[in-house]
Amino acid sequence: MAVNLSAFGGVGWQFFDNNGVILTGGLIYTYLAGGTTPAATYTTSAGNIAHANPIVLDAAGRVPGGEIWLTAGLNYKFVLKTSVGTTLATFDNIGSIATGSATIYNGTGDGATVNFTLASAPANENATNIYINGVYQQKNTYSLAGAVLTFSTAPPLTATIEVTYF
Repeated sequence: MAVNLSAFGGVGWQFFDNNGVILTGGLIYTYLAGGTTPAATYTTSAGNIAHANPIVLDAAGRVPGGEIWLTAGLNYKFVLKTSVGTTLATFDNIGSIATGSATIYNGTGDGATVNFTLASAPANENATNIYINGVYQQKNTYSLAGAVLTFSTAPPLTATIEVTYF
């Protein structure tokens, strides 16, 4: 099975609560994107040892072993909680950092255009990542139909738009 480094908590991250206190014993629950179906994450690039779900942070607020690896091609939902189960944040539709990703579009927003034609249609929409000015775009902000990308709101004037897939 192929795995890639997680864009959330990937390597050496240290987690804190909303007051800036180290999140000792904090919990990271992992699900398939958009739902509540638990999804496995892994401790190494070999993808052969799964983390517990939830991942329990150590005394320094770090993931045991320091790394989170995700199944290639899947997007995840991460729910970060305190050690007593209080939800601090939810991050949905998070992909992995793929080595060997390909860029199929680089462009610039004009503040009015919402439709952009990509160089090719992505083979797998779930393995497609869209960025505006380097910020990952949640799937509810755009749609893909073949090689046409449509944003719900036009990217700002001079915004850099990048579409990658792996």
